[in-house]
Amino acid sequence: MKDKALEWAIFAEKIVRLAGKKITKIQTQSLIEVTYKNAGELVTSADFASDQIIREAITSACPEHGILSEENTDGFGTKNNFDGPLWIIDPLDGTVNYAHRLPHFAISAAIAVDGMVWAGVVYAPDLGVTYVGIRGKGAFCNGKELQVPRSGSLSDSIIGTGFPHDKEKVHPALARVNLLTTHCRDIRRFAAPTIDICYVASGRLDAHTESLAPWDVAAAGLIAREAGAITGHVGVVPSGYPPELYGEEIVCANPAIYEELLSLLRSRV
Repeated sequence: MKDKALEWAIFAEKIVRLAGKKITKIQTQSLIEVTYKNAGELVTSADFASDQIIREAITSACPEHGILSEENTDGFGTKNNFDGPLWIIDPLDGTVNYAHRLPHFAISAAIAVDGMVWAGVVYAPDLGVTYVGIRGKGAFCNGKELQVPRSGSLSDSIIGTGFPHDKEKVHPALARVNLLTTHCRDIRRFAAPTIDICYVASGRLDAHTESLAPWDVAAAGLIAREAGAITGHVGVVPSGYPPELYGEEIVCANPAIYEELLSLLRSRV
């Protein structure tokens, strides 16, 4: 599997760049069409165009591999569909940013085998950055190897977080913000968690925590871990669910603050 990881990473970078070229064209030509999912979550024509490009590329090159995409879950359940090779895709993370022409949006692709992520890429076209993680071989940004700083304190940390699209579920997130702002230097909310987690990998953020989906954490989580960050969860990962693909109450942090941050977040449960 290690021999395939580099090959998969190269392929993942190729397909997210193809998708990135397409969504940039849609935005530049003002062809963005906006609709809404459940709970008022915004989705655009670019999400679907990106999903189609990536899905067709994978189906053509790896017809035996499964695909789990934010825009097409294909009946995936909570924990029983992660066997074998599986591509986990976020065709456009940070859709609201994209629609409002803010630069924090990205395309993410990762491949897992039996729930273990082997390669992942996060490409942010407007920021001009490509993050790549290869299991056992490191993490990189635009070809430069990443290494998470191993010093610092929670009280001096900058921590990323986010809020759910469903306004009925926003109160726990607000409680988390209150807890964080009283125990760290400050918080940031860029509204594109794949980028936020990669920012932990590059030392721009000291940690990131919120409740996410598999397509938010698959590639970015691998990139962060390969750079030296630690990932875990405030709550218990359900039995049978691959921890590397479980996004609920995820914590990704600099090793120097991980345990203290995790204890803090668990104190409000």
